[in-house]
Amino acid sequence: METKVISTKSNLQVLHEDNHIIVVNKRVGDIVQGDKTGDKPLSDIVKEYIKDKYNKQGEVFLGVVHRLDRPTTGIVVFARTSKALERLNKMFSNRETSKVYWAVVKNCPPHHADQLTHYLVRNTKNNTSKAFLKEVPNSKKAVLDYKIIQTLHNFYVLEIVLHTGRHHQIRSQLAAIGCPIKGDLKYGFDRSNLDGGIHLHARSLALVHPVSKQNMIFTAPLPNDNIWKFVNS
Repeated sequence: METKVISTKSNLQVLHEDNHIIVVNKRVGDIVQGDKTGDKPLSDIVKEYIKDKYNKQGEVFLGVVHRLDRPTTGIVVFARTSKALERLNKMFSNRETSKVYWAVVKNCPPHHADQLTHYLVRNTKNNTSKAFLKEVPNSKKAVLDYKIIQTLHNFYVLEIVLHTGRHHQIRSQLAAIGCPIKGDLKYGFDRSNLDGGIHLHARSLALVHPVSKQNMIFTAPLPNDNIWKFVNS
């Protein structure tokens, strides 16, 4: 049975840490940055982890560089210094990082591999984005590549490479081709997951370290649940 496990300073899944950055594997229930729910964000949990581990006095600096949707899992990078934050913000803004996601869908996509181009319109009232094939008022162009990397008994596992970073981009674009992500009620999947998450995982991230300039690639282990455990990782 899938049960939700929230990250704490004791069970935080740290993939990499140095003096300038810390990379963690986000769980389903984690929210990256504080919002109207008032739930403790992952950023605060990482601060607590750093404060405890290094016996830091006073306030711990931590910069939020990018976000993942709350029901999504996978790689999140935080900056530990203002220098790293400034440089990472510029990298992410200029699309100088490479992000790969894995998604589980029930319906087979129309092609084994393809590039999807849509124009997304965000609805702030219900926090969704709708994908259109042609440009419409207030739309933003969204582009991704997908390919089928594994076929399970009832599902297909897709690898997705983003070329733009739009609100709910993967979720809305896959729904637009008839392949909503498992558990994603907001985008047309028929049943929720028991843990309240969706089967979308930020699998890997490649970037140049903001200070050492070293090329780095991080890979996040898959969540431990009844579907992901059958995926070849």
